[in-house]
Amino acid sequence: MTEKMQLPTTARIGMVNYINTAPIYESWKQRIQPAQWHMVEAPPSTLNRMLAAGELDLGFVSSHEYCARPELYRILADLSISANGSVGSVFLFSRVDPCKLEGCPVLLSGQSQTSVFLVKIILEEFYGVKPLYRTGDVVADMSSGPGDQAQALLAIGDQALRLVGDERFPYQLDLGAVWRRHTGLPFVFALFAVREEFCRREPETLARIHRELIECARKGRQNLEAVCELAAPRIPMHPDECYVYLRAIGYDLGSEKIRALERFFRYLIARGEGSAKALPLKIVDAVE
Repeated sequence: MTEKMQLPTTARIGMVNYINTAPIYESWKQRIQPAQWHMVEAPPSTLNRMLAAGELDLGFVSSHEYCARPELYRILADLSISANGSVGSVFLFSRVDPCKLEGCPVLLSGQSQTSVFLVKIILEEFYGVKPLYRTGDVVADMSSGPGDQAQALLAIGDQALRLVGDERFPYQLDLGAVWRRHTGLPFVFALFAVREEFCRREPETLARIHRELIECARKGRQNLEAVCELAAPRIPMHPDECYVYLRAIGYDLGSEKIRALERFFRYLIARGEGSAKALPLKIVDAVE
């Protein structure tokens, strides 16, 4: 009797739809992947919600998402969206000196949990001010009347890239650089998290996807100039500018970045914004 061929397991994978994932994602799209591996593109906040709800099996999510619900996830080793200093696409754009934002309206992008909590740590713990936060649309706020505009706004991803150098905001804090200056550590903005039940149910499929993602990150870094030619028109920006920007983004999760992640989580836990169960980290090693 002929043995039935086993079809590849269906996997729902979340990919951040910003230019900062282009080295991984452009490489992924150029390689032959099983049809059962479904890639979903969305901002981090959407991927956070989908992974928490079980609508995805694994994906890039805000680092804060893991800290908020660690019982749901494990972290894939050697994968992140991170920076050793300036990240170039996560900014607090301010009309006044950030030290003078006490009680002032600050608009927070709703697209990333991690950046929202990071800017609060920076303003409250490092600068010693407590603004009046509100969440909303950055473009809509900038289009409103002068009396309705926030004094500062958090913008991330492609939107932040479009605002860099805007003269309406004389103070532009790169949050990765500020974090590095105060902690001496890099910052991990996003992790590749996988749901616990998928780890248990499909370890072989997970290992295959994990290896493929790491290989895509390696290939993307190796062919960064070609990646920039594909990705730069989205902003739009010159491919050379794109190259400088993407060179500063890290996609690994080495020991120093693990220490940085633990430091960030300790801040969150102390502020009541994360679960103490997030430490120690649960990391799935890559299997050769």
